Amino acid sequence: MANSESIPEFMSAVRLTGHGGFEALDCRDDVPVPPVGEGEVLIKVLAAGINNTDVNTRVGWYSKSVDKSTGEGGASGFSAAELEDASWSGSPLSFPRIQGADCCGRIVRAGHGVSAERIGERVIVRTMQAANADSNPYECWTLGSECDGAFAQFMKVRASETFAVDCDLPDEELAAIPCAYSTAENMLHRSNIGAEKIIVAGASGGVGSAAVQLAKRRGAEVIAISSRRKAQAVKDIGADAVISSDDDLQALGAESIDAVVDVVVGGSWQLYFDLLKRGGRYVVAGAIAGPIVEMDLRTIYLKDLTILGCTYQDREVFKNLVGYIERGEIRPVVAKTYPLADIAAAQKDFLSKKFMGKLVLIPPP
Repeated sequence: MANSESIPEFMSAVRLTGHGGFEALDCRDDVPVPPVGEGEVLIKVLAAGINNTDVNTRVGWYSKSVDKSTGEGGASGFSAAELEDASWSGSPLSFPRIQGADCCGRIVRAGHGVSAERIGERVIVRTMQAANADSNPYECWTLGSECDGAFAQFMKVRASETFAVDCDLPDEELAAIPCAYSTAENMLHRSNIGAEKIIVAGASGGVGSAAVQLAKRRGAEVIAISSRRKAQAVKDIGADAVISSDDDLQALGAESIDAVVDVVVGGSWQLYFDLLKRGGRYVVAGAIAGPIVEMDLRTIYLKDLTILGCTYQDREVFKNLVGYIERGEIRPVVAKTYPLADIAAAQKDFLSKKFMGKLVLIPPP
């Protein structure tokens, strides 16, 4: 085992003590620095982005017993949540858990089987990781859910899930990329988005703004769905047009859209299928406005539409992102940074949806 510097025995970290409101976020300075095993590295976390999945996991939103939007339980949690299925995997979460699906950091310790030459690398970490199982290619686990994440000074992870990045982006911008951009790129990758006309719902959020940029680099014409007050900011990152109401959506005309990229769902869901051309694709990786919808299935089969649910990500997706970063093809929007200890305030701001882009936590040095 090799080290790059003196590493303390204890660290600052935010431990999630159970599903619930902000009171479940326990900020401590006496959390043991995790030991690294074979094939693992210890990362000094430089910045950690905030994502919907962190809030969804905290409040138990993934439970099938919850049918509300994320925002309705974001502050207090969902009393209806069944603990048995309140995680990404559909299995009970192990507490306490250090959350944080987004990590930018520097490798400071290498476990057995990992080259000491990796120590000192500035890295980002794949959020949606391959599970330790070969039986099901779609079985995966999420950083900060099935294993401890980046809301801490130090984090251990399999070396194979860390990616060195050679770029000039500051730490907080790199930390805004792993979860949101891999989710967006996976949606575009799985639905084979190219030079065509698409809708991106929730375009001012982390995944939505990533999808706008990533779709433009693929040559797409992007119709973004966002509030009027954020319309110019969404155009500034590349959207060809911004729409803020269902009336404006309907004005696009029936069968005028090749694909819809959605992490919002909610009330506009069925309208998207009327807008899709025959043979069009609807791709979804979130439902923050509400997961329960109605659909006339005749629209699906009579128009030969494809619905793609996206969670599992090929390793290629994350490797491609690193290439985009290093070639300067994408740059995330960071709205605000906070000290790690201010995580509750940061999540309150996140839930308010008043910011364009990402909110990022900075651990103590």
